[in-house]
Amino acid sequence: MGNSWFQFQQFRVEQDRCAMKISTDAVLLGTMVQSNSPKRILDIGTGTAVIALMLAQRFSQASITAVELDSEAASQARENCEQSPFSQRLTVMQGRFQDFQEEKYFDLLVSNPPFFPDHLPAGDPKRHQALHTQSLSFEELLQKASQLLAPSGSFWVILPPRQMQDFFQCAKGNGLFPCARVLIRDNALKSVHREVVGFTFTEFLPSVRPMELLLKNQDGSYSEDYRNLISGFLLGF
Repeated sequence: MGNSWFQFQQFRVEQDRCAMKISTDAVLLGTMVQSNSPKRILDIGTGTAVIALMLAQRFSQASITAVELDSEAASQARENCEQSPFSQRLTVMQGRFQDFQEEKYFDLLVSNPPFFPDHLPAGDPKRHQALHTQSLSFEELLQKASQLLAPSGSFWVILPPRQMQDFFQCAKGNGLFPCARVLIRDNALKSVHREVVGFTFTEFLPSVRPMELLLKNQDGSYSEDYRNLISGFLLGF
């Protein structure tokens, strides 16, 4: 997925000025988020704006605000949104999420956050910024998210399993608890490599039972569940 652009069924995403290109993680989050007719959505660390665009396609009554730290990525995200069929409902803001100010609550928050707090620095400074939590720690992300989320809203993220455990602890400290959890495997023989989790202010008892998604069958073809998820978004599905 290293092309300068990526064509979806209803929109096109240019990505040559973004450090982080469109990934399966972003597509998974964009398709798996669940919310009951949200009116206001916030995409944190939008990158190319692909998740914001997918949510604009899915939730036709919602207005979406996307926040991006890197100026070049924010500029390209803004262009991607302006050239989409959903331009009237999309706004891109450049700056630190920690400094983001908004008087009204959001019904839905989403983020594909940086998750390498102790990883070796990436060679590309912009890629380093996108991958590493020095620019936005889990605690900073959750503190701000808990201030912006409506009392009945939800906050959805995608992370590797180990980092998700750290995120759970930070979320609990900020009054957010899992309401849905999906474990992602490449196929039945592979270990879980990503988790998609929704958080709300309601503490559920007993604990939420995780669901599981296999991306591929044993023969390497895409699974029916994954094909159903991406139907309507990716070309050929």
